[in-house]
Amino acid sequence: MRRLSSKSSLICYKHHLLIHGLNLPSHLIPTAANSSIPFRTSSNLQLHFPHAHMGSPQNSSKSNPNHRPASPLPNTEIPNSGRGLGLIFLEKNRSNSTGERNSDEFAADVEKVYRILRKFHSRVPKLELALQESGVVVRSGLTERVLNRCGDAGDLAYKFFVWVSKQPGYRHSYDVYKAMVKTLGKMRQFGAVWALIEEMRKENPLLIGPEIFVALMRRFASTRMVKKAIEVLDEMPKYGCEPDEHVFGCLLDALCKNGSVKEAASLFDEMRMRFTPTIKHFTSLLYGWCKEGKLMEAKFVLVQMREAGFEPDIVVYNNLLKGYTIAGKMGDAFDLLQEMRRKGCEPEAASFTILIQALSSQEKMEEAMRVFADMHRSGCEADIVTYTTLISGFCKWGKVNRAYELLDTMLQRGHMPNQMTYLHILLAHEKKEELEECLDLVKEMRKIGCVPDLSTYNTVIRLACKLGEIKEGARLWDEMDANGLSPGLDSFVIMINGFLEQGCLFEACEYFKDMVGRGLFSAPQYGILKDLFNKLLRADKLEMGKEIWSCLLSKGCELNVYAWTIWIHALFSNGHVKEACSYCLDMMDADVMPQPDTFAKLMRGLRKLYNRQLAAEITEKVRKMAAERQVTFKMYKRRGERDLKEKVKAKKDGRKRRARRRRWGSSPSRADLM
Repeated sequence: MRRLSSKSSLICYKHHLLIHGLNLPSHLIPTAANSSIPFRTSSNLQLHFPHAHMGSPQNSSKSNPNHRPASPLPNTEIPNSGRGLGLIFLEKNRSNSTGERNSDEFAADVEKVYRILRKFHSRVPKLELALQESGVVVRSGLTERVLNRCGDAGDLAYKFFVWVSKQPGYRHSYDVYKAMVKTLGKMRQFGAVWALIEEMRKENPLLIGPEIFVALMRRFASTRMVKKAIEVLDEMPKYGCEPDEHVFGCLLDALCKNGSVKEAASLFDEMRMRFTPTIKHFTSLLYGWCKEGKLMEAKFVLVQMREAGFEPDIVVYNNLLKGYTIAGKMGDAFDLLQEMRRKGCEPEAASFTILIQALSSQEKMEEAMRVFADMHRSGCEADIVTYTTLISGFCKWGKVNRAYELLDTMLQRGHMPNQMTYLHILLAHEKKEELEECLDLVKEMRKIGCVPDLSTYNTVIRLACKLGEIKEGARLWDEMDANGLSPGLDSFVIMINGFLEQGCLFEACEYFKDMVGRGLFSAPQYGILKDLFNKLLRADKLEMGKEIWSCLLSKGCELNVYAWTIWIHALFSNGHVKEACSYCLDMMDADVMPQPDTFAKLMRGLRKLYNRQLAAEITEKVRKMAAERQVTFKMYKRRGERDLKEKVKAKKDGRKRRARRRRWGSSPSRADLM
């Protein structure tokens, strides 16, 4: 693997020293002359690197109005290290600030609570007892930190939220309620969200602010529940919170970003008299139309904006640039760039990055590099996003060495790469199945202070599982957990698939139960459920399969007809006909009607077993359910037989196609015969 150059590492090291105000004597800072000597920092010093590489590559002070610059480290004493570089030991002043000491205690309590939640989440009485005896003092700020630590595991977060609300003398803060609204929204527990807002009104109405409703609107919009998102706007006055132009703008923004720009445009026209249009409203609509490549609609919004007295700014121009590139009109995009300059709106890094991204996606990397060079000639400094876009392009088209060269250039110019920058290189190595290179790159990330995130670990774990290195995958999982990262749904699916492919059924079941216990199991993950059941039953692990199904029921997972069908079909296909029929009866007791082909399949199986009693019981229940749904039983039965025949025929045709491919693949080609 091509590592970072020593020059880049030195620049990166000096960059961190300057950021944190460590004015070291010149003889202690490595130079090009002594760069071959490795350097390390003492474990006593914890360098807090800038947050640019942790999320958005933009300046954090701009994106977050509450941002405070990181304060320098306390006074440092550098012991006499003698001549030469050697090891650099930076000792903190023993009189640490109270804030740092409290922060350490806070982090320890958060981790302790999280471990308890993971261990006892399935047994509420034991969970509450363990939390009570943990010695953790419930105080302001702790609850929000624990909720954030739970990540996507909404079930864990909710159980802690409920427990902490019962503690004497404790009352939830605004931030805790807001975090819980977001968590429940991710779980799509919208009824629980409204119940929570109602509780806030009873407990402390002053806590209900517009941001609570904005968070709910965004969650509805992300699930394409447009009507529900708009209803939030109408419900706000009932809770003493009148929506203003800002809230309306957030709603438009959420709809446009989630593919509902048509609905957003209609809503904008309806509400023009109620909410005075702002440039943010027009910009959101412009973004939505440009995202879909509909330039005519975008230009109409531009006309409306000018009629309302707003002149296009850099954000508007960038959206138009994006629209042109999505529509494939690169010539118009370059013309717009020149027009921006003529009108005195100088293109920024984001403007050039849009063009670079479009060219990179078309494998025009040399043209992208020319735009990059033009950017520097015009005096516009490239940012992290620009470099990451170029690195992504080179990695996508298999030119990993060029990506490493850009990474070196990036570091030499004082730009710290973030996790997304490294992720593109990791994905390129994953494509070539280069696990060692991925592991080395993760080490390089840590050296420069870029902490690996969930996407980084998911990529390397997925590759390790694919190559059969399941122990390495498990080690990375433990490392991820130890670093305070909460595994999400993707992480669990990767690990479960890895264990299934290696035949480690017990471990796969344990990870699946953990995923369900954290509240991460949802309908789109029925594929992993099907694979798990089929692997278990083919290996004659019926009891383990039943245990998994019981886990789903006991955790309150919403199981629809597809989930029941997967379990029943898996049982039937592996010879467990009576068990399949038994679960079909349970399914109907839960008021879920079996699909027609499921009924037909079970009837065929019972006919072979001469079990008329069970067949009559299932038939009678199906008749009643069909009548309740105003479906004739005869029609239902006929459809089931037809669907079953079509599935059998499709299966046979698939086998024939595969056989023909094998036969043709092994036969000599026509050119060889001639």
